[in-house]
Amino acid sequence: MEDLPTKSIALLVNDETQVVSASSGDELPVLVAKAGPSAQFAWEEFIYGKIRNPHTRDAYGRAVRQFLKHCDGLGRQLPNVSPRDVGDYLDSLDYAPATKKLHLAALRHFFDTLVTRHVVVLNPAASVRGERLQVVEGKTPEITIQQARKLLRSINVSSAVGYRDRAIIAILIYTAARVGAIAKLRRRDFVDAGEQYCLRFNEKGGKQREIPVRHDLQQYIAEYMRVAGLSNASDKTPLFRTTIRRTKQLTDKAMSANDMSRMVKRRIRDAGLPNRLSPHSFRVATITDLLSQGVSLEEVQQLAGHADPRTTRLYDRRQRKVTRNIVERISV
Repeated sequence: MEDLPTKSIALLVNDETQVVSASSGDELPVLVAKAGPSAQFAWEEFIYGKIRNPHTRDAYGRAVRQFLKHCDGLGRQLPNVSPRDVGDYLDSLDYAPATKKLHLAALRHFFDTLVTRHVVVLNPAASVRGERLQVVEGKTPEITIQQARKLLRSINVSSAVGYRDRAIIAILIYTAARVGAIAKLRRRDFVDAGEQYCLRFNEKGGKQREIPVRHDLQQYIAEYMRVAGLSNASDKTPLFRTTIRRTKQLTDKAMSANDMSRMVKRRIRDAGLPNRLSPHSFRVATITDLLSQGVSLEEVQQLAGHADPRTTRLYDRRQRKVTRNIVERISV
């Protein structure tokens, strides 16, 4: 087995040897530490090299750590992990089928990396069958057109914060963009394309999309920029900024996706709308509304930025309305 160079520090924590990566500062799982430098290199390659999306990195990292801790409790070493270990572990998880599929996907990717680095001979997760899962409709609750209008009207624009929040929610409604993409917007991403303004989004998976801005949304963004003093700001300036506690004064720091999600939930609550609604609810409403108007699935798919039309269909709530109409006719 070839030893690949890696920098690590061995520590004794709770009577167990933990190897801490010098480059990342994160503790390596015990089984990875015991397997030697090649396994340690494969771990960092898997977590920090192959997975670029931070959310996927966190989810896959948790899944693999949990499985390796389980195997360590069974007295297994990495080269001795078998398909039965993987199958029994998945059967023991009290998770939804979708979550189990995520865990299996993480294990398959991780052990693929171990095979490549000659830590194990075969991938024990490769032959394990996941639970059959067919999703016809997504679980994200839909906000109705009337509720979305009520929410926009409820926002007090007596301060820059009000203008900011109204602009963010309007972008969610009128572009079907994800809150993470909106959080990445810079001053330069609000572009005058000649005949109309556009927003340039950097979305997950490295996708870049340019979506035209309708006239009322253009007005909301322009008014916010004027009140916030961003009209002549640097192109690299964050478009949507945080506030200094409750002072309603904007800082130079960009809002994160979590900041925006909390703001939307607070505005939803203040407007007296159901608490189950979330920023993603606007995406459902926009897609359903356009499909209800006869806009083609391909055009709606392009607006939503989905690679597969089946993903777009998960946001379509038209069938739910038909089903409800049918069950209401039951004579019992």
